[in-house]
Amino acid sequence: MSTLTVRKLNVDLSRGFERHWMGGDIYRTAFMNALSMSFPLGEQMFIDSVRAVPADTIGDPALRAEVKDFVGQEASHRFVHQQYNAELARQGYDYTLEENTRKRVELIARLPVHDRLAITCALEHYTAMLADFVLRHPHWLERAEPRMRTLWSWHAAEESEHKAVAFDVYRAAGGGYWKRVLWYLHVSLVFWWDTTRQTAYNLKRDRALWTWRTWTSAARAWFGRRGLAWHLFRPGLDYLSPRFHPWQHDNRALLQVWLESNDGSFRTIGSTPA
Repeated sequence: MSTLTVRKLNVDLSRGFERHWMGGDIYRTAFMNALSMSFPLGEQMFIDSVRAVPADTIGDPALRAEVKDFVGQEASHRFVHQQYNAELARQGYDYTLEENTRKRVELIARLPVHDRLAITCALEHYTAMLADFVLRHPHWLERAEPRMRTLWSWHAAEESEHKAVAFDVYRAAGGGYWKRVLWYLHVSLVFWWDTTRQTAYNLKRDRALWTWRTWTSAARAWFGRRGLAWHLFRPGLDYLSPRFHPWQHDNRALLQVWLESNDGSFRTIGSTPA
């Protein structure tokens, strides 16, 4: 039996949303929008990487079931963020890195399966760390437009729920330590460079890139008392350990609290075939 649940979010983005939906905070809105822009291509890459592993390679029936539900969850995320990004495009925010990202994903698809999985594990670790931050620090989204707060919290909950699936598939397929770590170091540079560039473009589009308000918001977001930098530092380093496993950072209690408190925000749906 899978420990994952595929859910459909009860949020309608067809009416659009506020331009600076994070309570008017231009920097935080630009940063979160930059993340969203990268998700549809990234989540499809995650789906393709786990599907590339022959089923008979994964001996554990529970893990095979979790792969199916991982695919279902990521497909739901991809669909919602496609809607989200369509609204951003209508507001004039272009995903300027789309062509480069698409070409990079095409190159990754030609790599051996272990490399594809190692890249997926690295990116899933980043989404898991960011998801834990959102669930652990509700202040981050407390001023957000309610539908967007629900969307990001739901995404964070499911990223936390399935954070070990790609890692377990990588190990089941015979992936080793050095490949995992070397790809993580490479992915870390690319992920943050791309996210920073797209965030800067979003701010430039608002004519807010060089304003004092933007930079003070960024400083608080990253280096304030509950800043992102402090939250990401330790688990980011933990990934380098030969003994690392995603559930060493056990946040299932946080996940359960959110699910129980927001059970009207989603409905359960069936798995997507792997």
